[in-house]
Amino acid sequence: MKRRDFVVALGAGALSTASRPLAAAPRSSGAVQATQLLIPMDDRQTNHLKAYGVTFRSIKRGGRAEWLLNYRGGSFLLKDDRTARREAALEGVLVEDLPAAREADLRGRIAASNMDAIPLEKAPRVAVYAPPAAAPWDDAVTMALEYAGIAYDKVWDPEVIGGALPDYEWLHLHHEDFTGQYSKFFLTSGGAPWLRDMARLHVETARALGYSDPAALKKAVARRIRGYVNEGGFLFAMCTATETLEIALAAEDVDVAAEYSDGSPMDPDASARLRWERTLAFRGATLEQSPQIASFSDIDGHQVNHPTRRQPLGAFRLFNFSAKIDPVHTMLVQCHRDVIADFYGLTTSFSRERLKPSVTVLAEEPGAPWVKYIHGDFGQGTWTFLGGHDPEDPQHQIGDPPTDLSLHTRSPGYRLILNNVLFPAAKKRELKT
Repeated sequence: MKRRDFVVALGAGALSTASRPLAAAPRSSGAVQATQLLIPMDDRQTNHLKAYGVTFRSIKRGGRAEWLLNYRGGSFLLKDDRTARREAALEGVLVEDLPAAREADLRGRIAASNMDAIPLEKAPRVAVYAPPAAAPWDDAVTMALEYAGIAYDKVWDPEVIGGALPDYEWLHLHHEDFTGQYSKFFLTSGGAPWLRDMARLHVETARALGYSDPAALKKAVARRIRGYVNEGGFLFAMCTATETLEIALAAEDVDVAAEYSDGSPMDPDASARLRWERTLAFRGATLEQSPQIASFSDIDGHQVNHPTRRQPLGAFRLFNFSAKIDPVHTMLVQCHRDVIADFYGLTTSFSRERLKPSVTVLAEEPGAPWVKYIHGDFGQGTWTFLGGHDPEDPQHQIGDPPTDLSLHTRSPGYRLILNNVLFPAAKKRELKT
């Protein structure tokens, strides 16, 4: 079954809800015992991020769960069991009892509102693409997974080339540079020991795997990742990985790496020879020619490291989708905030002019020539790109301390990340034609 064929309607037994919160049932001996646990995700929730972990682990144990799209910020409904209740209490997650009588009443109110309930049936196996050596910056997705208590494996080039990706349903890429230019960090951190060590590791890995240099290896890795999506995988990428993955795919037969050693520019005809039909999201981009500018192309709208093109941060707005018609898009934007403060990354945003027609925009800065959050299908799988590096650190620099998520338990930006982790668990069926 194709992984992108998600539920679009659940039949007469589906849960449809009104917008008012559910009242908690009394716990006295005379009360009707709850058969379900509601985890509200509106402003009443005390820890939005750990709520995803409680839900994910409940599904992993084989528990029954539903995602209530557009109801109280995208709430979760879990089978009442001692483990879920105990975990929620220990982790500060607000839960509300839903007695059988109230549940029946709720299911009976299948309103004409823009809501739906999606069964969550199987927790995905999660992989994070990252080199084995720790870098002096942090990965927002890794932090979110660890804070929420969602298990994951790390994979890197040897595992990807070795064919490990099909073992996972969900793959994350963050600030890896798939062009082989080490994110152009040599411009600002050329003498740093961590950068020399990183370059040495990439060179040694490329040679060990039979490639001439890191750029050639990264192109091969990019192709494997595209094949993973084509065969049904779920890909989520942030920051540099979004832009450089696409450049590597388009440049399969083109050298796009600027030469740092002698300061020479890249091939001036490189942009014209890129093959954008090979990519997932972008088209027609122009590469940055100068090896002295830490920008990759005109895909990124904000150009954070370009001395004359850098754009200021604003705020982006999530789109409101039809839960019954577009359940996937609706899952990806579930949040208790519609407008979210923007945050920089080496790739902060995506130029509207560079989007393929098939791309769905999930969030944008109204009136700006760029968008923030995009999604699409490729083959039997899906991909989702989110610009920026850290939703709670707008101008994160190398060497800055990692974000303490215990101080940001209600972060709307981190919720977007965790939406992506959870949505592959949604029940799937072949769509009617």
